[in-house]
Amino acid sequence: MLLSHGFVGFNICTKGEMVVSDDMFDFGFTAVDESELQAVQDAQKAAGDVSVEARTSQDKLDKLYNAIIPLLNNLKKNPEKEYILWPNRIDKVEKFEEHLLKIYRS
Repeated sequence: MLLSHGFVGFNICTKGEMVVSDDMFDFGFTAVDESELQAVQDAQKAAGDVSVEARTSQDKLDKLYNAIIPLLNNLKKNPEKEYILWPNRIDKVEKFEEHLLKIYRS
């Protein structure tokens, strides 16, 4: 005979026999040993770390996108004109590079 644990009590059954009862209730927990508990806790911590890293990466991407889009929109203005007047271009491009690097390294 086997002793099987039911959700309401213990049921005695013979090998291969399955006991199903209408009064069974699943309380939603499972018994684990210490090593299984540690593995679950480690997995939850790793998932939390990945979630934080994903949010940080998304924030960086949003900042980069928001920095680049105005430049592209300005470059698209007046497409009928062949030339773009851009005084002090080197200074402005270098400042923009610094701005992008700051976002990238944050």
